[in-house]
Amino acid sequence: MLGIVRAKGTLLFDENGKEYIDGIASWYTCMYGHCNECILNRVSVQMKQLDQVVFSGFTHEPAVRLSEELIKILPGNQQKLFFSDNGSTATEVGVKMALQYHFNQGEKRNVMLALEDGFHGDTFGAMSVSGLSVYNGPFEEHFIQVERIPAPTKNNIGSILKYLGTRLEQKNIAGFIYEPLVQGAAAMKMHDAEALNKVLKLLQDNDVVTIADEVMTGFGKTGNYFASDYVDTKPDVICLSKALTAGLIPMAITSCTQKIYDAFYSDELKKGLFHGHTYTANPLACTAALAGLELLRSEEMQHNIERIIESHRQFDLQIKDHPKVGGTRQCGIIYALDLNLKMERYGNLRDRLFRHFMDNGIFLRPLGNTIYVLPPYIITDEQLQKVYGAIKSALEIV
Repeated sequence: MLGIVRAKGTLLFDENGKEYIDGIASWYTCMYGHCNECILNRVSVQMKQLDQVVFSGFTHEPAVRLSEELIKILPGNQQKLFFSDNGSTATEVGVKMALQYHFNQGEKRNVMLALEDGFHGDTFGAMSVSGLSVYNGPFEEHFIQVERIPAPTKNNIGSILKYLGTRLEQKNIAGFIYEPLVQGAAAMKMHDAEALNKVLKLLQDNDVVTIADEVMTGFGKTGNYFASDYVDTKPDVICLSKALTAGLIPMAITSCTQKIYDAFYSDELKKGLFHGHTYTANPLACTAALAGLELLRSEEMQHNIERIIESHRQFDLQIKDHPKVGGTRQCGIIYALDLNLKMERYGNLRDRLFRHFMDNGIFLRPLGNTIYVLPPYIITDEQLQKVYGAIKSALEIV
C-alpha cells in the first residue's frame, strides 16, 4: 500500500514526495481536478452555516438548489430525485424501485434483467444484478433472481429482440438495469446506442422499469452530460454518484420519472420507499455537487472535454495498428486498448503494467489485458502526452 499525502489538480503526491498524474480521475470522481478551489471555497462557506442535518422531515437549501439544477441537465423525462450516499446504494435504490413499482400495483414481478458482465456495486441488490462473479462468488446463493442478456450491438440485436419477445410473455420481469454505452468494470466494454434503444423500447412497451446506471458514465465523460443522451428511449430510472460531487464528499442520487414516483405516492404507508441513510443529502455534499455542475456547464470545461476527446483520437491513430494492440475503442474521454495477449484480471503481468505506470509517474489501473484512460477534464496536453508515452513504453515490456 502506498501512502498518498496530498493531491492537487491532476496530480497525486506520495509520502516520498513523488508525484503521479491521475489518469483515471481516482475512479472517475475528481473530474474537475483534486482540491478544486471553486468547490472547496463553496463547501467551506457551507460548512460554517449547516454541516449536517437529518433528511427525514427536514430539507435544506443546498438539496433544493441541487435538485433544481440537476433536473435541468438530466434527460427530460426525469422528474423526481432520491438521495443516498454512494454508487452501490444508487443502484440498490433503483432495483428496489423497479421491484416495488410492480408490487405496489398488485402485480408479482420478481425477476430483474441485466447485461452480461455488468457491475453495479457491492451491496446485495447491486451485487445480484452484477455479472462479474470474481466479486460476487461467496454471496451468489443469497441473491435476488436475475437473468442476463448480452450487451446489445448491431450484430446481436436481432437475436436479443427475438429472445426478449418470447421471454416477456411470462410477465414476471420487473426491471432492466444496464450501464449505457460503456461497461466500466468489464474493461470499458462498449456497445451500440441504436441497438440499446431497441431493447429499451421493447421493455418499456411491456412495462419493464428501465434503470440506467450512470454512476461511471455520468457528468460529461461520454461527451454529453449523460450517456443516456445518445439513446432516443430514455430510462425510467437513472443512478448517479462518483463525479456527482466531484470526488470531494460521497453522495448519490437515483432519479425517476413521474410515472415511477406515482406508484409510491399513497396514503398507505406500506407503499412508501423505505430506504434512508444518515448522511442522505448531506448539505456539504450537495454544495460540492452544485459547484461541480457549474463547472461542468462552463465553456472552459466543455472545451476541455472536446480537447481530450480529440487528443485520444490522435493517439489512437498512432497506436491502434501496433502489433501488440488487439483493439481500441473510445467513447467521449474514455479511451481503452486491449493488449494482444491473454492476461488474468489480477495477475502478475497486470501487476507489472501497474508498476510500470507508477514508476513513470502515471496512475493507471489496467483491467486484465485492457489499459484505459479516463482523465480529469483539466488535464493538460503535456500531461496527456506523458500518459500516452507511458502506454507506448508499456507495450515494450509485455
